[in-house]
Amino acid sequence: PPASQNEQGSTLRDLLTTTAGKLRLGSTDAGIAFAPVYSTGTASGKSGRTMPNILDDIIASVVENKIPPNRAPKMNIKSEIKDEPKDDKKCVQDDCSKLYNDIQYSWICDKHVLWLRDHKNNNNWRLFKECWKQGRPVLVSGMHKKMNFSLWKAESISLDFGNQQADILNCKDSIISNTNVKEFWDGFEDVSKRQKVKNGETALLKLKDWPSGEDFKAMMPARYEDLLKSLPLPEYCSPEGKLNLASHLPGFFVRPDLGPRLCSAYGVAATKDHDIGTTNLHIEVSDVVNILVYVGIAKGNGVLSKSGVLKKFEEEDLDDLLRKRLKDSSELPGALWHIYAGKDADKIREFLQKIAKEQGLEVLPEHDPIRDQSWYVNKKLRQRLLEEYGVKTCTVIQFLGDAIILPAGALHQV
Repeated sequence: PPASQNEQGSTLRDLLTTTAGKLRLGSTDAGIAFAPVYSTGTASGKSGRTMPNILDDIIASVVENKIPPNRAPKMNIKSEIKDEPKDDKKCVQDDCSKLYNDIQYSWICDKHVLWLRDHKNNNNWRLFKECWKQGRPVLVSGMHKKMNFSLWKAESISLDFGNQQADILNCKDSIISNTNVKEFWDGFEDVSKRQKVKNGETALLKLKDWPSGEDFKAMMPARYEDLLKSLPLPEYCSPEGKLNLASHLPGFFVRPDLGPRLCSAYGVAATKDHDIGTTNLHIEVSDVVNILVYVGIAKGNGVLSKSGVLKKFEEEDLDDLLRKRLKDSSELPGALWHIYAGKDADKIREFLQKIAKEQGLEVLPEHDPIRDQSWYVNKKLRQRLLEEYGVKTCTVIQFLGDAIILPAGALHQV
């Protein structure tokens, strides 16, 4: 209405005009029930606060006018952050040794991945929290030491569930067939029992997410309980964890599939073509924790020896700490991960579409190479991705018992 009808002003324009001059940036007076929200400056944190978020300030101002000062909750900013480091990003990138000297940890992949070396340390979550705020992957080692190892052996799963039917994926040709899982498990460590493809090579098979979710709990109750008691950082990863936000969403939300699911695949080392993966490049819609519970040692003609497998790993662009782990005879490497930050998704998508055109493949506008999970980015392509788009690959070896925790939106292939 015109100002003459409502002198206090009820339009958004009037409200902005009448409140803008009254706002005090960062005020913590007792009269404000909601602290104003500000966008931060540069990564160094030295530029101070920029323009306030107008909507939050209006809410703060309105609340200041409506709630009597003696009834409004007092914001004690200092007590809220007294245990927090002053600069999160600086802390994560620096040594943090003074703040977290009671935690065994290292940085790998040019300080992009946090490695928590002692899974038993109850303080791990404190450092994890600082890393997780910035969307960085985390590796926790030794989880298998908490588990009943006999439950996770290939022969044990085959014995208990061999008569089940499931989807089995031929990773090289992307052909899915519904078959008896015993056939998959019989060939898990014996190459002579594996399916053959047209040219006589052994097939690289993957048991697709079998079992998953409620089926996992119903079909494998003992393994389900063993997994749950062995989850790293239970405050975040356990279904009952206080900081596992997805588990506490009200029922009217459509939740993502939170699993658990069993991901099983033959090793690429037993194939002639080492430019394929068992999980192509993709993104998960929720945060993921992936624990390597068993590593099979394949036997048979054409299979690389243990030293040959290690040599294949060493050909990768590896962090020095990962190379050191490879030389440790007590460690058993089982999976090779390539991880990319979510912010690089558009560049990677553009790169893969370019490569597809180079290879004479049809690039349809509705096709998304990441969503379709149609690419495993081999070593040659990873080098081009760096040179042409400036996108670095974070290479991680997952050893037996390693838990890899990935934030939603992080691209990865295995």
